[in-house]
Amino acid sequence: MANAHRVDRIEVEAVNARKRRSLYKARESIHPMRVAGHFRRLKWWLMGILLGIYYITPWIRWDRGPGMPDQAVLIDLEHRRFFFFFIEIWPQEFYFVAGLLIMAGIGLFLVTSVLGRAWCGYACPQTVWVDLYIHVERWIDGDRNARFRMEKTPWTFTKTRKRLAKWLIWLLIAVATGGAWVFYFADAPTLFVDLFTGEAAPVAYATVAVLTATTFVFGGFMREQVCTYMCPWPRIQGAMLDENSLSVTYNAWRGEPRGRHRKGPEAHKLGDCIDCNQCVAVCPMGIDIRDGGQLECINCALCIDACNNVMEKTGGTPNLISYNNLRTYDAQEAGREAPPLKRTVLRPRTFIYAGIWALVGLAMLFALAVRDRLELNVLHDRNPQYVILSDGAVRNGYTIKILNMQLEERRVLLRVADLPGGLMTVVGQDLWPSRTREFILEPDKVRELKVFVTVPGPEIELGATPFRFSVTDLGGIEEAHYGATFYAPGD
Repeated sequence: MANAHRVDRIEVEAVNARKRRSLYKARESIHPMRVAGHFRRLKWWLMGILLGIYYITPWIRWDRGPGMPDQAVLIDLEHRRFFFFFIEIWPQEFYFVAGLLIMAGIGLFLVTSVLGRAWCGYACPQTVWVDLYIHVERWIDGDRNARFRMEKTPWTFTKTRKRLAKWLIWLLIAVATGGAWVFYFADAPTLFVDLFTGEAAPVAYATVAVLTATTFVFGGFMREQVCTYMCPWPRIQGAMLDENSLSVTYNAWRGEPRGRHRKGPEAHKLGDCIDCNQCVAVCPMGIDIRDGGQLECINCALCIDACNNVMEKTGGTPNLISYNNLRTYDAQEAGREAPPLKRTVLRPRTFIYAGIWALVGLAMLFALAVRDRLELNVLHDRNPQYVILSDGAVRNGYTIKILNMQLEERRVLLRVADLPGGLMTVVGQDLWPSRTREFILEPDKVRELKVFVTVPGPEIELGATPFRFSVTDLGGIEEAHYGATFYAPGD
């Protein structure tokens, strides 16, 4: 009896285990078929342009003068500056970076409201590198059917050789990707040599290793899973689409009922879709666009190319799958005259997005054009706040930093203003106290000064007295001011 109970318990546990396993579906490999057409050519062009920008940009040179980096685009973390050709952004000008991020976000909203997930289908780094990896795989293993057969065959010498060749090329692409990224943060030619001679900083090797691993795994093995499960954008963009947003659409009103057989008495009842499944075979996400709008669809439009190729061969009308929106689709399905897509796309919402985007861009250009290239910062000594000298005068100490953000030497005049009787002495200079001092500022440098400001006894105001330091460019019209406080004994 005990054995019977034990056998029953084992069988129950086995059934429960099978039920638990059934909750999760194993990933099915996706091997998109090669396709030619308008959107495939567009993806080729964009892939070449985007990869070219990414890999080539750090190597573009830009002469900024002696002692300055000659890399056109450089994020200089050591000196906390960002260089973009003739533009130089300092840490206190981080609002320009914030403005660029705002423009990027609004631009993404604009593109999504007009073209759906066009970013995901054409310009997202995950999409671009996966597309590149798929082409490498197709070049080595063959097209869709050959890759499926290769996957099911045992590990022979041929399969091992092809797998190693493919993974090696993927790894080289991944290393180039990680290497190109670190070149944006240091002088590219110098860092390139340092990486190969072992003289680069440990953080550079760590960054290359992390980006190499993520590119290799995400682009080679996870692919569509990154878009479906890891990326939040598919969920966000779903809330941004409306009835006027364009997306890749299967025009079921024209294609259904689908069927392969086009001859016979019932042929006139069939729609235009011949159920060839070419749209499924070319999809990098492995979905069937004929099932309607889906979270996984990235709007790459390769299914449009595949369907149009079939329509051309069979003599059918093209664009059974096309870019469409819900408003036009409903009108076509009901047999009504559909409004032009241009009119439905160019609507108040898109004009608002475009207006905000342009306004932010113009504001940044204006701020960039009128920004000061001379900056003054003052820090009062905390302990002691003031010193009473032997002749009754009161002295305060300040640390002054004058920032020259131009790439040329400048002669400036530092002045104490709005402080009756106030005179300053610069530590390290054998000069009599005065209200003004001239200095030479090196290009693109900060000049730090230790300054004492003294007020004679008869002119002292008790307590705290506000005044100003000002610095003026003697060779131009630029001037900077900083409000400070002079402390003296008081109630």
